[in-house]
Amino acid sequence: MPRPVSQGKAGNVADASTANWVDRYAPAWLLPFLRLARADRPIGFFLLALPCFWSVALAGLSIEAPYPDPWLLFLFAVGAIAMRAAGCTYNDIVDREIDAQVARTQSRPLPSGQVSVTAAVLFMLALCLVGLAVLLSLNSFSILLGLCVIPIVALYPFMKRISHWPQAVLGLAFNWGALMGWAAVLGRLDAAPVLLYAGAIAWTIGYDTIYAHQDREDDALIGMKSTALKFGRATKRWLSAFYAFAWSAMLVAGVLAGAGPVFLIGMGIAGAQLGWQVATLDIDDADNCLKRFRSNRDFGLLIFVAVVADMALASGG
Repeated sequence: MPRPVSQGKAGNVADASTANWVDRYAPAWLLPFLRLARADRPIGFFLLALPCFWSVALAGLSIEAPYPDPWLLFLFAVGAIAMRAAGCTYNDIVDREIDAQVARTQSRPLPSGQVSVTAAVLFMLALCLVGLAVLLSLNSFSILLGLCVIPIVALYPFMKRISHWPQAVLGLAFNWGALMGWAAVLGRLDAAPVLLYAGAIAWTIGYDTIYAHQDREDDALIGMKSTALKFGRATKRWLSAFYAFAWSAMLVAGVLAGAGPVFLIGMGIAGAQLGWQVATLDIDDADNCLKRFRSNRDFGLLIFVAVVADMALASGG
């Protein structure tokens, strides 16, 4: 039976849905760790996993496979769950004192005292072992490529202290799967995954700028930096530019991989979704920002479905 959703610092985290499965069903001893892993906010899993899925599918399309390799999709899904949780835990360890000063993040497990730093470190290491097991299941080129992202991931939580562009570093780290999926299928990199990666970085800068607008006043008060603060009232113009580049790069990546008309139609719908985000965004409304941010799951799924449908059509399925 689901339990009543509690409130306050020991209750659900501020930016999690009040009806999320973690707060309603997880046992009390596990609850803080699942919150630390952001299991109560699954949008991050989709945003990390989908570039991997795009890349696996496009690589399959390039060799005329009828569908994406299901084993690789499974591995990348497991890896995305583990490494997203590990990355969030690492970020929260580094940012615990800052999070205690920001209204939206004060209720997270570390600043609210629900989890100790030692327990968080051990939890992170266990998650990293799961991620390592997934990585070692791939070919040797993919293993080496996967290790190359570690310095970027390690650097990310410090960027908001020194630069207005932490969203760009997040994009570099969060979309590494756009390279990894192709490498896992073909054992190499080509122009298509590089373009896909570049487009995904621009996409992340866009959606994470929207997300950062929820915290811009607190960030300004405590001296943290973000693209939300840099862009300010010009955010929609910047978003339009980043989203236009993202969409164009992804489109060209698909064409280079051999995509056909179904993919192009899907990209048209996905482009309209990005346009809707920009047109309806209200940077002064935190709920509006959170909903636009979360809607990027739909954008990512549209692209994946478009590639898979194109593969099926090309194979006569």
